[in-house]
Amino acid sequence: MAIGAWLGAVAALLVAGHLAGTIQLPNGAQDVGPSGQAEQMISRDFPRHAAEDVLFDSRTLRVGDPAYQAAIRDVLSRIQATGRVTQVQSPLDPRFANQISATRHAALLQFRLTGSVADSATRVVPVLAAVRTAAADHPLIQIAETGDASISKAIDDTVLRDLHRAELLSFPITLVVLLIAFGAVVAALLPLGLATVAILAANGLVAFTSRLSGLGVQATSVMLLIGLAVGVDYSMFYVKRQREERAAGRPVLEAIETAAATSGRSVLISGLTVLLAMSGMFLTGSTIFYGIGQATMLVVAVAVVASLTLLPALLALLGDRVDRGRLPFAGRLRRPAGQSRFWTAVLDRVLARPALTAALAVGVLVVLALPVLRLHTATPGASDLPQQTAALQTYNRIQQVFPGGGSPAVVVVEAPDVTAPAVVRAGQAFERAALASGQMNQPITFIVNQARTAAIIQVPLAGTGEDAASIRALATLRDKVIPDTLARAPGVRVAVTGETAGSADFNARMDQRSGWVFAFVLLFAFVLLLVSFRSLVIPATAVLLNLLSVAAAYGVVVALFQWGWGQSLLGFTSVHSVASWLPLFLFVVLFGLSMDYHVFILSRIREAYDRTGQTEVAVASGIKTTAGVVTAAAVVMVFVFLTFATLSMIQLKEMGVGLAVAVLLDATVVRALLLPATMKLLGPRNWYLPRWLGWLPQPSRPAVPPGGPPAVSPGGPSARPPVGALGP
Repeated sequence: MAIGAWLGAVAALLVAGHLAGTIQLPNGAQDVGPSGQAEQMISRDFPRHAAEDVLFDSRTLRVGDPAYQAAIRDVLSRIQATGRVTQVQSPLDPRFANQISATRHAALLQFRLTGSVADSATRVVPVLAAVRTAAADHPLIQIAETGDASISKAIDDTVLRDLHRAELLSFPITLVVLLIAFGAVVAALLPLGLATVAILAANGLVAFTSRLSGLGVQATSVMLLIGLAVGVDYSMFYVKRQREERAAGRPVLEAIETAAATSGRSVLISGLTVLLAMSGMFLTGSTIFYGIGQATMLVVAVAVVASLTLLPALLALLGDRVDRGRLPFAGRLRRPAGQSRFWTAVLDRVLARPALTAALAVGVLVVLALPVLRLHTATPGASDLPQQTAALQTYNRIQQVFPGGGSPAVVVVEAPDVTAPAVVRAGQAFERAALASGQMNQPITFIVNQARTAAIIQVPLAGTGEDAASIRALATLRDKVIPDTLARAPGVRVAVTGETAGSADFNARMDQRSGWVFAFVLLFAFVLLLVSFRSLVIPATAVLLNLLSVAAAYGVVVALFQWGWGQSLLGFTSVHSVASWLPLFLFVVLFGLSMDYHVFILSRIREAYDRTGQTEVAVASGIKTTAGVVTAAAVVMVFVFLTFATLSMIQLKEMGVGLAVAVLLDATVVRALLLPATMKLLGPRNWYLPRWLGWLPQPSRPAVPPGGPPAVSPGGPSARPPVGALGP
């Protein structure tokens, strides 16, 4: 009944979600601070149309040549024939002569698309086709289009292609790892099936929650990654314990009940920790994080509920058939109680020299974290696309011919009448001051709304739009040029947006809010672990160890992507910055995910400690019996995350590599080396709880005989242990 209810609910959610549709987050809605205010002014005063540029460039011809002018007129007539362009500014019009380069070999034809920005990626298709046709008819001139809609279409196409590739890679890789881990086909399919259920159900639910804030381009990718990771992890923990109890001779239902009381409890604590950590995204004040937060929290919540309800029902239905499809090599890979030969050998040496191990592990993590001191973030723009993308190549060429023209600052001016003499004089003074600064360039363009109550001034900034030169130019624009000119006109209100301004304001907002997010996540994780394990030391060390692994992941991302050390290996061109949303995202997600392993391992250690009263014995027993499943779960996560390193968009590469590195370090250096060494050094102090906290509830624990699980009786059917091992 439970299985049928789940299948029906998932199908209903998928259909309802498809019919409702998912609300995507418009580019302007992602801005915060002054750039967000400017975007609101544009929405209030102007119809929102996507801006496009057609670049004309020739080595031999100049704009004054008849063939050159014929090409411009041809493009103009073709795009107007589509019925989808408005506010056209031709370089042949004397009013827009600043759209011709100093050498007169290049020119810009600027226009906007009719319709809303939200559907511009679709509406631009016939315009792009018209430009391509005209380009073919004028071979002496390079003619190409780029702009908001062209880049949006390129991003949409790239994301869809990348997600399809990620799905094709991640699911087979996950299945192979699970087959090796469990040694049986049916057992391996259970975690993958549960993760798929979680992803499908969350996809249906997010269609409704997206109406609260909309989803950015990153949210769908993140939901796939996190859903596959936690769905597989939670079910692996559960199935591993059920099979272990079954191998010890317990009946099927009793084994499931024991798994529910132990691993089920760990899954619940892990899930709550992940949900609490990810809820910190709602403190950022950024719609980007609102979208990522709702998507990830939904998929984690569904995975937890499915692990605690659907998975036990499937195990009860299957019984010992969960071991169907045994792999012949599995038996040779296992040790009693699922212990890993490799990690058993490592752990014995760690516990023999805990101080040396802890010092070396901390040293490695600190060295890896050092590059984070030079972290520079920027909002991903056109440069996030693959270099062979036509829209990006045209964008880069515009940057060369008209420096800053590919990503200009957008100055929004509001006044009772922007055509009043005082405002016009201020605008003229603004243009002179901008050019005189040496940090702003032509073409500076002006657009006035029909009511004459607002104007948009596009100002190309020095630099690439994402580098330090652009940031300095933006500061000059905001702090000197505008206050000395436009701001002095009576009744004028001015705000600045654009790629550079949006990035700067987003970084400023993150600087303001990051401390609150970090404090929120760390505090609630500490409290949850304090209540779960009735110890002050356990949550304190957990927080410190997690911070070390996150910092090391930051450092690797900076070195690979900002410094460009991984360019040739990962197939990208460094933009010398990290996506502005990534550091906070990595902290929240990694802190949550790392608790999966920590809670699972600590739960087994606590079980062993309650049974023996000896910390070293408990640490050895808990880690040896969980090393296999933790290794398998980490391998699944690492390979799934690394599939995103093969994708085209740089920000998705950064996300995949950052998550993979952190999980790898967390499951090896932190959990297998630093955690046991630290616990051995602390000894009985691990379980310290002051008397004034004695009122904390004592969690119920499954009854386990002093000697451990019941011995297997020789002979009968229950004596047959399941084949396969969780890890080598």
